[in-house]
Amino acid sequence: MKRDLYIDFAKGFATLAIIFIHTVFWSGQFYVPTEMRVLSLLIDVPLFYALSGLTSGGNVEKTLYRLLKLQITYMIFVTFLFFLDYFFKVFGLNIFGLEWMKEFYATFGTKYVPQNISDVPQWQNLGNWYLHQYTNADTFPVVMGSFWYLKVYFILTVFGVLILRFFPKHLNWFIGLCFGLTLIFNLLPQYYPTGQVGYVAFYLGLFLLANRFKGKKIPAKWIPILYAILALIFVFLFWNSGKELFMKMNKAKFPPKLLYIFWSSFSLVTLFVLYNRLKISKESFITYIGKNAIFFYFAQGISSSLVYFIVVGLKDKMQWWILMIIIYLINILLAVILAEGLKKIDAFGWKILEFLRKKTASTN
Repeated sequence: MKRDLYIDFAKGFATLAIIFIHTVFWSGQFYVPTEMRVLSLLIDVPLFYALSGLTSGGNVEKTLYRLLKLQITYMIFVTFLFFLDYFFKVFGLNIFGLEWMKEFYATFGTKYVPQNISDVPQWQNLGNWYLHQYTNADTFPVVMGSFWYLKVYFILTVFGVLILRFFPKHLNWFIGLCFGLTLIFNLLPQYYPTGQVGYVAFYLGLFLLANRFKGKKIPAKWIPILYAILALIFVFLFWNSGKELFMKMNKAKFPPKLLYIFWSSFSLVTLFVLYNRLKISKESFITYIGKNAIFFYFAQGISSSLVYFIVVGLKDKMQWWILMIIIYLINILLAVILAEGLKKIDAFGWKILEFLRKKTASTN
């Protein structure tokens, strides 16, 4: 079956949007206006869940195997991150001393590490990461700040494929249940559950809805109606609450509230409108990112942490929008370099696992 380059293009574009979000929301907290940070959330992680729905089917074995491979790739990455984080802190202490480390961690807005950091690695953190408890990687805070997406992806993909496999004729009921729960949680916030339930309820509904669109095309007559509805909602919200409501957008993201759901709907509608309509016939830099989205997602967490050093020195020396563009481009460049390195580390990790498998198989 021929690969759909539109999906790769959309994934690549969404990945570049995530890099921009993490540019303006992390190091950008020092200089980027709130209005620009809110605008950046127009194109966000809901696109990835929708794209997963567009490409998923009811093959349980294939899906679980794919998730297992992703888990192993994730474990290889966080193992590398664990040692990178540890040696970076040890290097900083031994070469520059504790006072430098205090200043370094103050830059990130985190507490500086204890003086005995070089004694022993905090192995429990690595174990927690393996089990998707994202305790902070002090040197690279954006990495663990990004990983909430991965846990939700694992959960909703398992639920999603089980629904697609065993209840294909009742898909609409499950979509209604997911969005119905999301509405109830928002209208009755005192009942909004903690943990992952609120995330999965909305994003699983989006995953299943996207699967309904698989291979289909939104009729042209519906396109202006959909955008008109979103525009009317925007005017109504802005008229009644003003821009102050939108300034709280990031708080509406964790977990997803109606305001954030509405805001992200602009990009979701565009994704479905262009699906099976926009033809991508040639490979490009963006489709390459899309094909390797997981490595770029890992890489941007590191790169978005590293650009802090540049921002601290330049934030008072130029206009904010010029600095934002420069930092974003540097962030992309670093992410590309790191993603290529992570691909090689991942391949090396798999070779080690294959070597161990053959060794243990030969002894039995």
